[in-house]
Parts: sequence; C-alpha cells; structure tokens
Amino acid sequence: MPFDAREATIDSVHHAVYSGLSTCRDVVSSFLARIEALNTHTNAILTLNPNALDIADAMDEALTAGHGTGALFCIPVLLKDNYDTADMPTTGANLALSKSRPTKDAPSVAALKNAGAVILGKANLHELALEGLSVSSVGGQTINPYDSTRTPGGSSGGSAAVVAASFSVFSTGTDTVNSLRSPASANSLFSIRPTRGLVTRTGIMPISHTQDSIGPIARSMKDVAIALTVMASTGYDAADKATALVPPMNRNIDYAGSLTSGSMQGLRLGVLNGFFNRIDSPEVTPVNDAMNSIMARLQATGATLVQINEPIYNTTAIAALDVQRFEYRELMDAYLQRPSLSGEHPSTLNKLYAKKAADGSGGEFLVIPSQYEYVNTALVSSTNNATYLQRQNGIRDLTFALASTFASNKLDAIIYPEQKNLVVKIGSPSQAGRNGILAALTAAPVVTVPVGFSEPSDQAPVGVPIGMEILGRQWDEEKLLQIGYQVEQMLDVRRAPRWALEKVEVPAYSKVPTVTPDRGSIPSAYPLGTF
Repeated sequence: MPFDAREATIDSVHHAVYSGLSTCRDVVSSFLARIEALNTHTNAILTLNPNALDIADAMDEALTAGHGTGALFCIPVLLKDNYDTADMPTTGANLALSKSRPTKDAPSVAALKNAGAVILGKANLHELALEGLSVSSVGGQTINPYDSTRTPGGSSGGSAAVVAASFSVFSTGTDTVNSLRSPASANSLFSIRPTRGLVTRTGIMPISHTQDSIGPIARSMKDVAIALTVMASTGYDAADKATALVPPMNRNIDYAGSLTSGSMQGLRLGVLNGFFNRIDSPEVTPVNDAMNSIMARLQATGATLVQINEPIYNTTAIAALDVQRFEYRELMDAYLQRPSLSGEHPSTLNKLYAKKAADGSGGEFLVIPSQYEYVNTALVSSTNNATYLQRQNGIRDLTFALASTFASNKLDAIIYPEQKNLVVKIGSPSQAGRNGILAALTAAPVVTVPVGFSEPSDQAPVGVPIGMEILGRQWDEEKLLQIGYQVEQMLDVRRAPRWALEKVEVPAYSKVPTVTPDRGSIPSAYPLGTF
C-alpha cells in the first residue's frame, strides 16, 4: 500500500519507515503527489526541491545500513521562503530577489537537515513578510484551504496552508507581529512563537531584531514540540546576540519529552478582555462563541480564569510602540550585502524598491496600499531616530507591566483569541483584528491552538477556523506546550479542509515535479510596483 500522507505526523511517518511498511521515497513521493495534484486549490507552493527524491533515496540506504536515525528522519518539511537555503532560491516572494541564491543554509535549516528532515521546497508568504494577507509578486495570492474567498492569514500563510493541506508534516514560519500565529489560527493548526533568542534568526530575511522570531507550524502540538526541540538545538550564535540571553536551564530541552506531564487542574489563566471585540456580527460572533466555549471547558477541568481588565492591554495602543520601520532598512541592507549571498539581487532595500520589471511595466515588488506609509517611512528611518528610542522605552515599560500582571495575579499563562474576527477576505485592505503585538514587543513566548470553527457555509464547507493564543513568561515554552497539549486533547477540534481529504494516486517519480505558482491571482486591489 502506498504511504497515506493525509494528516500524517512525525510518529506516523516513523512508524511507516521503521516498520518497513514504506520507504522514505514512498513517503516523499506521496507528499509530492499531493502537491502536484492539489496545489491549485490553495496556490501555496513557490518551488520544490529538485533533490528531494535523491535525499529520500540516501535515507533509505542509511536505513538499510542501520543508520536511519534522527528526530526528524525522513520527515517532509516545507520552509517559508525567507529561510536561506543553499540548494534553492530564497526570494522572500519578491520578484526583485527571484535570482538571489544564498550559498549556505540558515542555521535553523541546517538543524532540521541534521535531524533528518527532507526539505521539500518553499512556501509562499506575504511579500517580504510585511503583512498578513499572503499575497506576493512571485507567488500571487495564497488561498485559505477552508474558504476559497478568504486569505490564509500571514505572513506565513503559505506555510500554514501547506500543512493544512497535508503537503508536508510541518512547516517553518517567521513572526514579527502575528505571522506564525495568524496563519495557524486561520488554518486550524498549532504553532509556537518562542522567546526571542531561543532559536537563532541568522539566515532569515530580517525585519526587526526587536520583534523577529521563528518557529514551526504543525497539525499537532507534539509535532510542534519536536520541531522546536530541533530548531532550538542551534544554541548560541554570535551572529544573533539575542541567543546569549537563554538561561542555562532553558538550553537543550526535549520539549516533547515532558509534553504529557501537564495538567489543567490548578492552573491560573489570565483572560485579556481588551483583546476581544464584543460586538455581535457574522465576522466576530463565531470567535467570541468559540472562546466562551473553551473558557467554560477550561474551568470545568480545574483551571481558574482570572479576568484581566487593565487598560494597558489595548492592541491599538500597544501597536503604537512597533519599531519595525526603524530597524527594517538597516537589517535588510546588511542581509543583502552579505558575502554569502550570491546571484543577481539588489544590494539595498532602496534599490529593491526601485527595481523595474524588464519590460518597463513597473516595479518588481508588491506592496499593498495599507503598507505604503510603512515602506516609505522605513526607507528614510533608522535606529538613530529619537522616536525609536522613545518606543524602546515604551517597550521596556510594557514588558515590565506584563511581568507585573503575571506576578500580581499569580498567573501560569494568559489567553485570548489570536484574531478578534474571522480571517479576512481576499482583497481586503489588511489582516484586521489580530492580537499578536503584545508578544512581539515583549519577547514573550506564545503557543497557538485551534479552538473552533464558524458555522459551515457554501464557501466554507467545514467552517472557518478560529485559534487561541496562550502567552507565557519568557522562557516558559515547556509549560506553554504542556498547556497547549492539554487543550488539544480536551477539544480534539482540528479538522482537515474538505478537499484535502481527497486521496491522490502516487506515480513512480523519476524526478521531482515542477510546480508553478499562479501569479495571475493577485487581486486588483494590490497593484504591482507601487508604494
């Protein structure tokens, strides 16, 4: 029997290959067949790794020789296309960087490979990871697998869509404000944004050294825990100074090993009431209903909910402290000027946004209109701006306030909906209503778990997914993963998209197929080459 990739986990892949039921080539071929047959439903794949089958064959040889080991042995993984890879382009889904070729893998990618992962290819993202609609000049518009009229969240929208569709076992994403958690929420998936410094960000296209974080997205909390363990094994990295802040006791943790040891009994969970929208509307009410239901379940299983009404927890006010605009240009200039970056590419962010298409029709980039101010400001701003220093002071005060909230209320974690409303429709001005800014500024770790769906409709046959964030103190990843696992077991809410349950015939591949993204799918609301 061919390997069935639908809803596959790390454990199910390992059972298949270690028991002899499937070869690694069978496993990889199964995922490639799904991508080749079904990617038109979601338009999430930018490129496939031409070496994927050769890597699988090498793993089969190692297994035969008794050397088939590694936490991720033969696990198919897709990367967000802002992770450097030496064997594939790294474009950030930006046409001006379509020929950019890193000469070495990002340390996080190297760690995945060293653990045995098979990197299948790259997923679409919101261009250069600057927003949450997951539309780009290279990949076009990625479509939510649950509702073809909606976006998949973002900026790691392609990374989430491929996991929801069972195109890989898990994927990687990045998060500057919402970008690991928004797509996990919108695709009935699990993710973690770790404390800044736990996983090195070297080799990842940067936006903000204050706010950037990277992590995995998966269909189960256990797979998130295993993936995080591998990604965090990179340890201290002199090129990312934040990695020096990891306490010794928080290094080399096996997050999956303690996953089942948590309990809801006696937990004190803060509820950030300022992160809810209490109006009654078709886009908001399903979120409130799902959160009310999970909160009742949490109380019934022994958790104490503590209502947090402090006025500081207002996403609009907190967003005024965002420092991306001041750090982005300097960091991207440094990224583009690295000796390890080969291939034709602009050497500065200003040149990237000045690059014209070969036919003279416009710029080789996509900036949505709501981001015009952001880009124009970033191109003339720096960390020397007085406003930047003021905002850093505000971030410090916010971080202290969050720690005080934990201490004064004796909290284990804080919960709230990832997004106050359902994920927005394709063509919307922005991904409105998201709550990720608190963790992004305070460097707090956050786990995202699915907690429900809207009512099914013609456009969304199983409903639109809804997710919840579980935020903890810095370096509390182990506890958050345990809480997330308890929620997963309690709710068992994840469902696959209807079309993703289709069984796909697996051909005998002689080479990796080619998948071409639909660039013609860009909505007219997002004109190319304009900002």
